Amino acid sequence: MSTYPDLHLYIDGEFRKTKRDLPVLNPATEEEIGRLPHADTGDLDDALAAAAHGFKAWSQTAPVDRANVLYRAAALMRERQEEIATAITAEHGKPLTQARLEVIRGCEFFEWDAGEATRTYGRVIPSAPGIRYSVHHQPIGTVAAFSPWNFPMSQPCRKVAGAVASGCSIILKASEETPAGALHIARALQDAGLPPGVLNLVFGTPAQISDHLIRDEQVRLVAFTGSTAVGRHLTTLAAQHMTPVLMELGGHAPVIVCEDTDVEAAAMSGAMRKMRNAGQVCTSPTRFFVHESIFDEYVEVFVRRAASTVVGNGTDPNVEMGPLANDRRITALTELVEDAREQGADLRTGGGRLGDKGYFFAPTVLVNVPESARVMQEEPFGPLAILNPVASLEEGIEKANSVPYGLAAYGFTNRADYADRMIEGIEAGNVSINTLEASLPETPFGGVKSSGYGREGGTEGLHNYMITKNISHSFKIV
Repeated sequence: MSTYPDLHLYIDGEFRKTKRDLPVLNPATEEEIGRLPHADTGDLDDALAAAAHGFKAWSQTAPVDRANVLYRAAALMRERQEEIATAITAEHGKPLTQARLEVIRGCEFFEWDAGEATRTYGRVIPSAPGIRYSVHHQPIGTVAAFSPWNFPMSQPCRKVAGAVASGCSIILKASEETPAGALHIARALQDAGLPPGVLNLVFGTPAQISDHLIRDEQVRLVAFTGSTAVGRHLTTLAAQHMTPVLMELGGHAPVIVCEDTDVEAAAMSGAMRKMRNAGQVCTSPTRFFVHESIFDEYVEVFVRRAASTVVGNGTDPNVEMGPLANDRRITALTELVEDAREQGADLRTGGGRLGDKGYFFAPTVLVNVPESARVMQEEPFGPLAILNPVASLEEGIEKANSVPYGLAAYGFTNRADYADRMIEGIEAGNVSINTLEASLPETPFGGVKSSGYGREGGTEGLHNYMITKNISHSFKIV
């Protein structure tokens, strides 16, 4: 792990240490791989002051110049792909192949938003003679952003790219468990010529940092990706100051498998995607509602593929699934499995921790899980799949909508009418038919219900980082 970076805060264009630091652990070995500085209130005040002067200059920078900085930073991160990916695998545990792809995905967010920076068009509204009405889009101000541990590179990239492309300054609090990706982003942007103060990176006690930043009147947007519980808390803090929010929160994604689909292909795809990133994905397919006529065949294929998943240290090129992020996830998953079994669910494979070193959990499949089980309402956020039969598409849609979440949903069918009914009937911000891909840089991503508010990506992605200003310009005083 010699390529794991020396960790710092990044404030006003400078990397800094602090008096207090805490260990970063490798979840595959439980060994310490770095010491992470934690910000105090003085560091946070410095970041706020830096963001203020950073915004003043950056908001007046031409969009094409902002775009060029993002393009250069993306190119540098592509060049440094191996170094960054190795650090991500060390701190997160995901297979190195997946870490490499995550670096590229982060670069694609930079590149997409760089292009969008030059396309934040306004419009002229038809009006009477002597007066002109027009609409302008301007950067909202300083953004307080919070990114999670499950995608150490791509999630911070998404927040930073949106803010920087829009002309905002940003204070990013990235995950204390997986800090290296965000640090590499800061380094790339510094090397690409981003002015001091536009990006500031802090780590520390999450509640202290969020409370300090969100209460500051300079912060004009709160952008968060994480759990619904924390998102609600941050939204409450922001509401006290009328600060808008961009919230990408938890999910509990349903998968509806219709009777006309290719059973083996759908089951293989579902089992493989379920175990990606050890199931620690907000869009991870989790609740599989399979038509009863193909249910037994689907279960057999799914369980066989899930059980054959190669689990281990992500540095091993043969490994398909690494460890969970921390020991808390092992406890949470174990409790969900035990509760489901007590209520009559059939455990077909997995169900517990693997080994006594590292936070490894076996790929797990529960079949015929009753609605009363906790896992039917609580997102497991791990390698746990629920397979239940349904008698019709209508029943599948009803069960898909039965939770308070609506981030991603999936359907498998070859019938156009079935596809249309799922597209129209499923309550989710992202509905995918015959694919388990829910998010791309060029598509808007976000949830409904308790899964959040606002969108990232696509032509809609920069809207949250900008204000819409209506201009009424008369050619004489009236």
